[in-house]
Amino acid sequence: MPVPNNSGGSVAVLGAGPAGMAAALSIAQAGHEVTVYERYREARPAGNILNLWPPPLKALRALGVDTEDLGSPTDTEFRNLRGHVRVHVRQDPETKRAYGGGFIGLLRPELYERMLAALPPDTLRFNQQVNRIDQNDHAVTLHFADGTAAEHDVLVGADGIDSLVRRTLWGDAPKREHRLHIFGGFTFADVPGTEPNKCVLTHSRTVQGSWTSIRHKGRDGHQWWVLTATDPDAPAPSDLKAAATALAAEFPAPLPGLIDRTEPDDVQRWVLRDRPRLRQWSKGRATLVGDAAHPTSPYAAYGAGMSVEDGYFLGRALRGVDLSDLTAVKHALQSYEDPRKPHTARQVQQAWMLGKVFHHAPALLRPVRDFVFDHTPLLQKVAGDTNPREIQKQLALIRG
Repeated sequence: MPVPNNSGGSVAVLGAGPAGMAAALSIAQAGHEVTVYERYREARPAGNILNLWPPPLKALRALGVDTEDLGSPTDTEFRNLRGHVRVHVRQDPETKRAYGGGFIGLLRPELYERMLAALPPDTLRFNQQVNRIDQNDHAVTLHFADGTAAEHDVLVGADGIDSLVRRTLWGDAPKREHRLHIFGGFTFADVPGTEPNKCVLTHSRTVQGSWTSIRHKGRDGHQWWVLTATDPDAPAPSDLKAAATALAAEFPAPLPGLIDRTEPDDVQRWVLRDRPRLRQWSKGRATLVGDAAHPTSPYAAYGAGMSVEDGYFLGRALRGVDLSDLTAVKHALQSYEDPRKPHTARQVQQAWMLGKVFHHAPALLRPVRDFVFDHTPLLQKVAGDTNPREIQKQLALIRG
């Protein structure tokens, strides 16, 4: 459980998503006073479906979040349209015993509810639109749309891909368009062809169609998604479920049945974008976490997870730090970001490259690509072996 705020140090967190809430929990455990400013009237999930790998689960437990019966443990396979297994994501047996599988499938609202329940009282302030940020050697000042201001020792930008904190620290930069979009949804219906505790990612020549087990508030179900190339400036289809149904038509069961049994209101669409890598996250008394620092595509299946990890490690870096001492603050923020940058950059770039390989390969090269994936261990090495080793490295760094 979080320890009482008793240091006199004051930290502002901008944004109440997973990154902001994890940062707040960890900073409170470090003994500092923390306030989370959220521009909306509530902490609302950005999307519905979600997967979490073991490291963020371990971090959540260390932060005092109840993870009991949170999500469905799964094992992951990549397959082609004929059902041939291209990749089996191998997990360490001890990790599987501790966490049940490679990752858990869940819905975002339950994660938000559990993180909110763990926050110290009076941490969150809603309807707080920040228009401008200033800092000097002594403090960071937030200027709100209503003309008021608030001063803190440290500022954490957890305000997403369009982060005001990032722009203030490092200027603006164009987003990198993946020229992809994803349709995703969920259902608790009993659909033939599903397997318990399974995640199956299937690729045709141009489309990914995938599904995974989920558990939400004691109910077992499945989430699904289809992903393909798009013009990012094109308008969204008027009927998201119909568009997803058409993309999934060539895929084997259970994907078409899962989409068919999904309520239209439970289907969402995202256009995939990220931002160029930042060589430095922190400046003075301010730093970045989550998508503000390293937005990534769903191909990583790690965006929310890396956000939770960021928050955990930031709070640990601020333990025992006199926040009135600028030199000490700078050192702590640097010690937080330096180990995080290689890990997050690798995940972001791998997600970008997988999107390019699976959805933007020239038509003449697609049969060659698929032959290589079906008959060589290349994809197994990249996605099935390397990533679990990275997972183990992150688990070892999270100590409670």
